[in-house]
Amino acid sequence: MDATAVTDTGTGTGTGTQAGAEATAPADRDRTDLTLLVVEDDPAGALAVPELLDAAGAAGTRVRIRTARNLTEAERLLTDDVHCVLVDLSLPVPRGAADEDPLAPLRHILRLAPRHAVLALAPSADAELAAEAVRVGAQDHLFREELDGRLLSRAIRYAVERKRNDAAKVKLAESRLRAQENARLERGLLPTPLLEGSDLRFAASYRPGRSRALLGGDFYDVVRTPDGTVHAMIGDVCGHGPDEAALGVELRIAWRALTFAGLCGDELLSTLQQVLEHERESEEIFATLCTVDIAPDGRRAGLCLAGHPAPLVAHRGGTARLLPYEDGGPALGLLPRARWPRRQVELGGAWSLLLYTDGLIEGRTAGPGSPRLGQDGMVEMINRQLAGGLRGEALLEAAMAEARTLNGGELTDDVALLALERDRARG
Repeated sequence: MDATAVTDTGTGTGTGTQAGAEATAPADRDRTDLTLLVVEDDPAGALAVPELLDAAGAAGTRVRIRTARNLTEAERLLTDDVHCVLVDLSLPVPRGAADEDPLAPLRHILRLAPRHAVLALAPSADAELAAEAVRVGAQDHLFREELDGRLLSRAIRYAVERKRNDAAKVKLAESRLRAQENARLERGLLPTPLLEGSDLRFAASYRPGRSRALLGGDFYDVVRTPDGTVHAMIGDVCGHGPDEAALGVELRIAWRALTFAGLCGDELLSTLQQVLEHERESEEIFATLCTVDIAPDGRRAGLCLAGHPAPLVAHRGGTARLLPYEDGGPALGLLPRARWPRRQVELGGAWSLLLYTDGLIEGRTAGPGSPRLGQDGMVEMINRQLAGGLRGEALLEAAMAEARTLNGGELTDDVALLALERDRARG
């Protein structure tokens, strides 16, 4: 913790001591240099900082000294290469400050140097004032009568490290706050199904592909319109970063608004394509979509596919199968004048409907390098779980867990699953 002094005057011009320091041996040049700005009314008089540092010996950290006789001069010399500021609390109170505030010079320096370590210098008779200096923001205080080179060198290094540690803590706290705010925002952007008055049961499972994210490029929603029709939708914006997540939210909100406005089928998807084309960052961005509108009696539904895999339907006591998908249209954003035919499908009295995104079926079947699960593999997996009596949320969580196990780890793409069920006894 020893130090060798290299002195700069208030004008910034190095003395002969500096020239001598630059001629030191290579081993000396490997040592960490620190720059100290001393703000003292008469730095060449009572304090004599260079002599104090020289007294510590020449075998330690090299400290460059800059001196300022007042706060105006200190502001000019307070550059980014200064590591620490030593402030004499006996400095005159700056113009405009309250006359009764003895810490006004220190407060002024703290405002000028929010990123620098600061030491307060006071006579030992002002111990209470020195302690108050630390409370208002100085890293440490020193008493003039007890000051020597070794103590000052140690105090400088301690103050610099403490300031760095404080700055790191502030950045960490800010990072945590941003993460919490982002999490609250993403939770708020996830949909709340509007199914009041419907006898259908709803469940959903969502896993974004981004690490530590809550929202990805997949999106879904379910609403019941005043005529009793239940509308369900699931979609996938290509990619799974924050921009894709934002676009997915825009499409979901637009879908809900258009659905309540009475649009359905081709008219709704054509309008959503216009939204996508207006909001996307490049023409390469597209989105797949599956929409289902279930009649008020729950026995039939209209199905539209825009480049999206077909949903599964399972009847009580039977096996799951894919709904017809031969009449699907292209993904949104690929063809400017595309059409999306609406196909009528019969559901019957009691059924389970599963909508999903391709992140589920693109997982592997036996770890990295193995074939993908695909739709056929997914149907087999769902049938095994149905045979085990799983339904609703338990079914979705089991499907997600088994897909990750087969993949040999987390699925790399976003995954969304949505289930709607109707029990004949309730309908």
